Amino acid sequence: MSRKKKTHYSGIGGQAVLEGVMMKNKDQYAVAVRKPNGEIEVEVEHYIGVLHESKLKSIPFIRGIFQFIDSMILGMRSLNFSASFYEEETTEETVTDRAFHKLFKDRADQVLSAVVMIFSLALAIGIFMVLPYFVTSLFSEYIRSTSFMAIIEGVLRIVIFVLYVLSISLMKDIRRLYRYHGAEHKCINCIEKGRPLTVRNVMRSSRQHKRCGTSFMLFVMLVSVVLFFFIRVENPGYRVLIRIALIPVIAGISYEIIRLAGSSSNILVRIISAPGLWLQRLTTREPDESMVEVAIAAVEAVFDWKNYLYETFGYEIDDSWLTDDEEQEEDAE
Repeated sequence: MSRKKKTHYSGIGGQAVLEGVMMKNKDQYAVAVRKPNGEIEVEVEHYIGVLHESKLKSIPFIRGIFQFIDSMILGMRSLNFSASFYEEETTEETVTDRAFHKLFKDRADQVLSAVVMIFSLALAIGIFMVLPYFVTSLFSEYIRSTSFMAIIEGVLRIVIFVLYVLSISLMKDIRRLYRYHGAEHKCINCIEKGRPLTVRNVMRSSRQHKRCGTSFMLFVMLVSVVLFFFIRVENPGYRVLIRIALIPVIAGISYEIIRLAGSSSNILVRIISAPGLWLQRLTTREPDESMVEVAIAAVEAVFDWKNYLYETFGYEIDDSWLTDDEEQEEDAE
């Protein structure tokens, strides 16, 4: 069988969670978690997203805003599910927990998750969008060029983001999460390269992927540099407000860029994608085989990869492909 080197878009995506992986395909997603007893638990649910019937979700540069919101909601749900297996049974209920359960009863956990998500988003906006402006403004008495100030602010924003990624990558728990992140990428790359989804083939696949959320966040930083360079106001208060107000616009543009990157392999797209792939060296780590097994379980719960390989690459997969020797596996490349 001839070698298949070109990557074909599969439509699946996901994220790492606590001791597991979430994979999404269309309106269905699965969260696979390695429980403390060693078993793999898989939950399959449907998520149609906000404004799922609205035509706004099909308009370029606008659809990215809703995709960003959906990814945050789905990510929080998946993390909560995975964390439920590792909550300490002896943890005492706090005053906040009692207050939320008294006010919101059965919806207490959902409301708390929403509060955490909103707080996290506000903190991210403060650190990555507002803080660089205030730090740069300290030099306004010494630097008269507004263009140069805008460049300094943009560079500082990117530096803060990279330092943040680097600092959390040093944490033990985060490093393990990044290994599951690597397993997620490897599974998608394995499928999109036309290889049967076996542990061996996944382990041999790349842990970097152009549609990764890390790349998306870096695009957000880069797009913000360009927009804030050209869109300026004199009033300091308005400068802060415009940085916050333009976040949906930045997210929409960044989504279109990463969407293009995930479906094209021309030289310009490869150049644009390169910085994000470099940064993924920090946000992904090599998984072990047990982590790959979890990622495969998540994929198979929502995606018929055998049918995908048949329709996209033109060959059928039977049980012999999953058990035979290295020579057959290499043929699928």
